[in-house]
Amino acid sequence: MIDVPSSKISPSALHEDTIDGTNFEQGTLDEPVSVTIFRDLRKIGIRLRHVLIPNNSTQSELRNWDLWGPLIFCLMLAMSMSFGASDDEDSALVFTAVFVIVWVGAAIVTVNAALLGGKISFFQSVCVLGYCLFPLNIVSLLVSLIGTNHKTMKLVIIIFGAIWSVKASVGFMAQFVPIGRKGLGLYPVFLFYVTLSWMILAR
Repeated sequence: MIDVPSSKISPSALHEDTIDGTNFEQGTLDEPVSVTIFRDLRKIGIRLRHVLIPNNSTQSELRNWDLWGPLIFCLMLAMSMSFGASDDEDSALVFTAVFVIVWVGAAIVTVNAALLGGKISFFQSVCVLGYCLFPLNIVSLLVSLIGTNHKTMKLVIIIFGAIWSVKASVGFMAQFVPIGRKGLGLYPVFLFYVTLSWMILAR
């Protein structure tokens, strides 16, 4: 058996990701799948907390972006909104529409901010916009439980979720858009979440 000196091992094999002071070792091919899944879910939970409840370390923590969290929340939102469809065809249409709107909308918001002179990473922005879908996930589930009645309650819940999502995302995006162009940069963010909220209300 040949022992390889530690100095010869590729740095990528020993790469570590640090979030909230916790080290997550990556690139370990011999670890159980359950350990890998648990680590990824924990990182998603930590980033979700930073997006929805920002603190002094939020900006530095979100530089380590990922797309697993946004993908999970996008799929959850699309599935919860398609459950109330009248038939399978309508359900597939709603699912596809939500999925496309989320990813295309996030890309357009990011490109718009970049064209206005904002210094922002494309995937970092998509990551944060995806995590900010979480309040709308909660809203969609609550609206499904409430049913078609109680329209006033549904409206209040949807408005609350939309405000939460917009506030969380705007707080992040505002720091990357030039001061004189904040309105042009943040309006698409507002429109993005309002469109999804309206779809929840209209279903």
